[in-house]
Amino acid sequence: MSDFPITIYHNPNCGTSRNALAMIRAAGYEPTVVEYLQAGWTRPLLEGLLASMHLRPRDIMREKGTTARELGLLDPNTTDDRILEAMIAQPILVNRPIVVTPNGVKLCRPSEVVFELLDRKPDSFTKEDGEVVEL
Repeated sequence: MSDFPITIYHNPNCGTSRNALAMIRAAGYEPTVVEYLQAGWTRPLLEGLLASMHLRPRDIMREKGTTARELGLLDPNTTDDRILEAMIAQPILVNRPIVVTPNGVKLCRPSEVVFELLDRKPDSFTKEDGEVVEL
Protein backbone atom coordinates (compact mmCIF):
# COMPACT_ATOMS: atom_id res chain seq x y z
CA MET A 1 0.00 0.00 0.00
CA SER A 2 1.23 3.46 -0.86
CA ASP A 3 2.27 5.89 1.85
CA PHE A 4 0.01 8.39 0.05
CA PRO A 5 -3.08 6.38 -0.91
CA ILE A 6 -5.41 7.90 -3.47
CA THR A 7 -8.84 6.72 -4.53
CA ILE A 8 -10.65 8.18 -7.50
CA TYR A 9 -14.35 7.52 -8.07
CA HIS A 10 -14.11 7.52 -11.83
CA ASN A 11 -16.25 7.41 -14.95
CA PRO A 12 -14.06 6.51 -17.94
CA ASN A 13 -16.64 8.06 -20.28
CA CYS A 14 -16.15 11.51 -18.70
CA GLY A 15 -13.36 13.78 -19.97
CA THR A 16 -13.06 15.59 -16.64
CA SER A 17 -12.67 12.28 -14.85
CA ARG A 18 -10.13 10.99 -17.39
CA ASN A 19 -8.11 14.21 -17.06
CA ALA A 20 -8.11 14.03 -13.24
CA LEU A 21 -6.91 10.43 -13.37
CA ALA A 22 -4.19 11.36 -15.88
CA MET A 23 -3.12 14.27 -13.64
CA ILE A 24 -2.76 11.95 -10.65
CA ARG A 25 -0.67 9.54 -12.69
CA ALA A 26 1.42 12.35 -14.19
CA ALA A 27 2.27 13.38 -10.62
CA GLY A 28 3.70 9.90 -10.06
CA TYR A 29 0.87 8.23 -8.17
CA GLU A 30 -1.06 5.08 -9.01
CA PRO A 31 -4.51 5.50 -7.47
CA THR A 32 -7.16 2.99 -6.66
CA VAL A 33 -9.69 3.51 -9.43
CA VAL A 34 -13.32 2.80 -8.59
CA GLU A 35 -15.57 2.80 -11.63
CA TYR A 36 -18.62 3.75 -9.63
CA LEU A 37 -21.10 3.17 -12.46
CA GLN A 38 -20.19 -0.53 -12.22
CA ALA A 39 -19.45 -0.72 -8.49
CA GLY A 40 -22.42 1.39 -7.42
CA TRP A 41 -22.73 3.42 -4.25
CA THR A 42 -23.71 2.53 -0.73
CA ARG A 43 -25.40 4.95 1.59
CA PRO A 44 -22.54 4.83 4.17
CA LEU A 45 -19.95 5.50 1.45
CA LEU A 46 -21.84 8.47 0.00
CA GLU A 47 -22.60 9.88 3.43
CA GLY A 48 -18.94 9.55 4.42
CA LEU A 49 -17.71 11.27 1.26
CA LEU A 50 -20.26 14.06 1.67
CA ALA A 51 -19.30 14.58 5.32
CA SER A 52 -15.61 14.74 4.37
CA MET A 53 -16.36 17.34 1.69
CA HIS A 54 -18.81 19.26 3.92
CA LEU A 55 -21.40 19.00 1.15
CA ARG A 56 -25.00 17.91 0.78
CA PRO A 57 -26.22 15.39 -1.80
CA ARG A 58 -27.60 18.17 -4.00
CA ASP A 59 -24.08 19.66 -4.21
CA ILE A 60 -22.69 16.57 -5.97
CA MET A 61 -25.76 15.68 -8.03
CA ARG A 62 -25.21 15.46 -11.76
CA GLU A 63 -28.04 16.92 -13.79
CA LYS A 64 -26.73 16.74 -17.36
CA GLY A 65 -27.38 13.42 -19.05
CA THR A 66 -29.31 11.98 -16.11
CA THR A 67 -32.90 11.50 -14.98
CA ALA A 68 -32.57 14.07 -12.18
CA ARG A 69 -35.26 16.34 -13.65
CA GLU A 70 -37.66 13.50 -14.44
CA LEU A 71 -37.27 12.16 -10.90
CA GLY A 72 -38.10 15.57 -9.44
CA LEU A 73 -34.67 15.86 -7.83
CA LEU A 74 -34.14 19.42 -9.04
CA ASP A 75 -37.10 20.64 -6.98
CA PRO A 76 -35.60 22.66 -4.10
CA ASN A 77 -37.96 20.87 -1.70
CA THR A 78 -36.54 17.43 -2.52
CA THR A 79 -34.93 16.03 0.62
CA ASP A 80 -31.33 14.93 0.97
CA ASP A 81 -32.63 11.46 1.81
CA ARG A 82 -34.57 11.24 -1.47
CA ILE A 83 -31.55 12.42 -3.47
CA LEU A 84 -29.30 9.86 -1.73
CA GLU A 85 -31.80 7.08 -2.48
CA ALA A 86 -31.83 8.10 -6.13
CA MET A 87 -28.01 8.21 -6.27
CA ILE A 88 -27.79 4.69 -4.89
CA ALA A 89 -30.38 3.46 -7.41
CA GLN A 90 -28.81 5.36 -10.31
CA PRO A 91 -25.07 5.92 -9.73
CA ILE A 92 -24.84 8.26 -12.75
CA LEU A 93 -26.60 10.88 -10.61
CA VAL A 94 -23.35 11.44 -8.70
CA ASN A 95 -21.05 13.95 -10.32
CA ARG A 96 -17.46 12.94 -10.95
CA PRO A 97 -14.67 12.51 -10.26
CA ILE A 98 -14.50 12.39 -6.49
CA VAL A 99 -10.92 12.00 -5.26
CA VAL A 100 -9.84 10.90 -1.78
CA THR A 101 -6.28 11.44 -0.51
CA PRO A 102 -4.68 11.96 2.92
CA ASN A 103 -5.02 15.70 2.17
CA GLY A 104 -8.80 15.60 1.81
CA VAL A 105 -11.74 14.72 -0.39
CA LYS A 106 -13.03 16.79 -3.29
CA LEU A 107 -15.30 16.69 -6.26
CA CYS A 108 -12.64 17.55 -8.83
CA ARG A 109 -14.53 19.79 -11.22
CA PRO A 110 -12.66 21.25 -12.96
CA SER A 111 -10.09 18.47 -13.06
CA GLU A 112 -7.26 20.79 -11.91
CA VAL A 113 -8.81 20.78 -8.42
CA VAL A 114 -7.13 17.40 -7.96
CA PHE A 115 -3.75 19.15 -7.57
CA GLU A 116 -5.01 20.65 -4.26
CA LEU A 117 -5.15 17.09 -2.90
CA LEU A 118 -1.69 15.92 -3.96
CA ASP A 119 1.68 16.28 -2.24
CA ARG A 120 3.43 16.71 -5.56
CA LYS A 121 2.58 17.87 -9.07
CA PRO A 122 3.96 16.99 -12.47
CA ASP A 123 6.32 19.46 -14.12
CA SER A 124 3.65 20.13 -16.74
CA PHE A 125 0.30 18.79 -17.83
CA THR A 126 -1.76 19.05 -20.99
CA LYS A 127 -5.39 17.94 -20.94
CA GLU A 128 -6.68 15.54 -23.54
CA ASP A 129 -8.26 18.44 -25.44
CA GLY A 130 -4.87 20.15 -25.73
CA GLU A 131 -5.38 22.73 -22.95
CA VAL A 132 -2.15 23.34 -21.06
CA VAL A 133 -2.71 23.44 -17.29
CA GLU A 134 -0.85 26.17 -15.41
CA LEU A 135 0.89 24.60 -12.44
